[in-house]
Amino acid sequence: MASEGSTKAVVTALSANLAIGVSKFVAAAITGSASMLAEGVHSVADSTNQVLLLVGGRRAKRPASALHPFGYARERYVYAFIVAIILFSLGGLYAVYEGYHKIIDPHPLESPLVAVIVLVIAAVLEGYALKTAVGEANRVRGKRSWFRFIVRTRNPELPVILLEDSGALLGLLFALLGVGLSVATGNGVYDGVATLLIGVLLVTVAVVLAVETKSLIIGESAVPEQLTAIEKALLASPGVQRVIHLRTMHLGPEELLLAAKIAVGEQDEGRDIAATIDDAEARVRAAVPTAKVIYLEPDIYRPGESA
Repeated sequence: MASEGSTKAVVTALSANLAIGVSKFVAAAITGSASMLAEGVHSVADSTNQVLLLVGGRRAKRPASALHPFGYARERYVYAFIVAIILFSLGGLYAVYEGYHKIIDPHPLESPLVAVIVLVIAAVLEGYALKTAVGEANRVRGKRSWFRFIVRTRNPELPVILLEDSGALLGLLFALLGVGLSVATGNGVYDGVATLLIGVLLVTVAVVLAVETKSLIIGESAVPEQLTAIEKALLASPGVQRVIHLRTMHLGPEELLLAAKIAVGEQDEGRDIAATIDDAEARVRAAVPTAKVIYLEPDIYRPGESA
């Protein structure tokens, strides 16, 4: 299941970030590096985000209620949006603030070797977490490019982890360059510039995540391949003359709401129409298993009439 793969990727990332975060703060205290401090805050933000993703996944499994008859699966989208806000504010804006102050008031680093060792270890752990996320994403990505996968997937956790881990690795590279240049030149301004770049990077990742998850919260349709499969399944059912209109919306990553108006024969009786609808629903569910809630309205097709 996609949700199981998402959970594995989130737990792996959380475990790595907890260990990384502690080491970064220790290194920041020893060296006085602003980029190390920014990276420590980044790890705290990432760890908080991963806990939120796990909480969202758990709450999304609650059964439907009278107040929420379609269930709580969209909570996964809501928590992913909160993740974007935290990454933007706690991770990105703090790093920009810290980088700005380090640039206007630079000072040399102490014990830079400690920072380098911690950053290299952090890169290894982040790389492992990213590898896990990539492996889980490849199970559902198919032949889509990474960009198309992140934009079109209806699963919120995997894009979050992929972007966070990729951003974390790039941020670590910035930190290494900042520390290295500061040591080589004796000018701490490079550490500040690296910190500023980390902040800009995190803000960019957060904005991308916010835009994508906002779209999911509003309600996205099935992907084009699924829409094609649904229409073919409906038309394959005896008694369905044509699909007059078709509407879909994701109630959650693995739950699709389908509403369609189908044309039936003018002389068809109620029993025949009911059998047609039952057969059409079965065919749709076989073609697209995520179509959990299906509403089919039989009608007589009249050319030129609005849907």
